Amino acid sequence: MLITTGDRETPAVLQRAQDLAVLTGATRVPRRRTSLAKLAERYGDGDILVIMEQGVRLHRSGQEPLTFHPSMGFVRAKRLLRGESDAMLEAARAAPGDFIIDGTAGLGSDASMFALAAGPGGRVLALEDSFPLWALLHEGLKHYVSGQPEFDAALRRIETKRANHLEVLRSMPDKSADIVYFDPMFRHPIEDSSSISPLRTFANAGRLSPEAVKEACRIARKTVVMKEQKESGEFARLGFDASARAHTKITYGVITLDHK
Repeated sequence: MLITTGDRETPAVLQRAQDLAVLTGATRVPRRRTSLAKLAERYGDGDILVIMEQGVRLHRSGQEPLTFHPSMGFVRAKRLLRGESDAMLEAARAAPGDFIIDGTAGLGSDASMFALAAGPGGRVLALEDSFPLWALLHEGLKHYVSGQPEFDAALRRIETKRANHLEVLRSMPDKSADIVYFDPMFRHPIEDSSSISPLRTFANAGRLSPEAVKEACRIARKTVVMKEQKESGEFARLGFDASARAHTKITYGVITLDHK
């Protein structure tokens, strides 16, 4: 993967690009108003992460670009901050001080909600298997500005790790986290979910494995939660109890471990 800047190469943007290149081991290349297609051809790499003053965007040759944005996470966050409930947080029974592992972080939309729920005294670890997606997530969480200070602070508290969730879960002691959460790519995409389309280009499309669920149950103290389409057979295949939600195409399956 290449890391470059937008056409406006300010000192701050250049420093961000350099810092991310050091962290990720990716190749930083000067933009100098060169087109991304020419950069991809020149350096023989079609994945390019572009650092901009107001954001970060991931490009892959021949595909729609993916810009970091919390998407519905921000809408849900505003509702939560107004005192409204959130179905995911209720299913997980997330509470201040919790240690929550998001095993399939993507763009961090759900992790941001968990960070709000866990608060400054909690911890959210966001795992992402895809290298380009992890780099986009890491940079976005550090620098995205929503205009809502409490939400932005929650983004900054999220820890990111580029790793396969099964490997991380295997390495952890029994009952060492409160909640483990999975949002695998749906087996059958929802047609009106156009914002997810570019994400599919970069995300790991593999099914959640029974072994991963078993390991999650070993380390979680409270709940293991999975988001899926309402009529999905994945809930039964993996042993989740699916909650009924009216007027939605998705729902949350829960394995309760403390039976409160």
